[in-house]
Amino acid sequence: MDLQDRLEELAVVIEDAKAMPLSASCIVNRQQVLDLIEEVRQLLPESVYRADELLADRESVVLDGRREADRILERARAEADRMVAQHEVYLAAVAEAEALRSAVDDETSRMRTETDDYIDAKLATFEITLQKTLQTVDRGRERLRSQMYQELAPAPETDDDFGGGFYDDQS
Repeated sequence: MDLQDRLEELAVVIEDAKAMPLSASCIVNRQQVLDLIEEVRQLLPESVYRADELLADRESVVLDGRREADRILERARAEADRMVAQHEVYLAAVAEAEALRSAVDDETSRMRTETDDYIDAKLATFEITLQKTLQTVDRGRERLRSQMYQELAPAPETDDDFGGGFYDDQS
């Protein structure tokens, strides 16, 4: 039997009890009622007794709860401080990385400019050398052409030829 059945049985005993004339009281069998009450006590769950103990000791429970809440808050604040510190370290690392990247970009740009200037100077020197070489080649070719024309041209008549031709010495 469970607790509800015992309580119902106790109610039936009281309802069926003989009424006292001119009164709300009744006559019940004392031992029967006491036995039912004892059975009810034994059937009450352990949690009801623990609840009664907790209610009696509620101040200490509230204090324990506040201590636990304070401990949790303290841990949360410590964790928040640790996360902020890690975030600051991260921000410092990012700033240093950006500074290094900027320095490398500046150095790369400077080196590229120097390299371009060096190559431009070498190409200018090479251009001058090529122009001089082309001029030398042109002069050489011109000299060769003039020698070839002189060799292919008929020899001019000399003034030593007095023996004939068009010269008229009688006139």
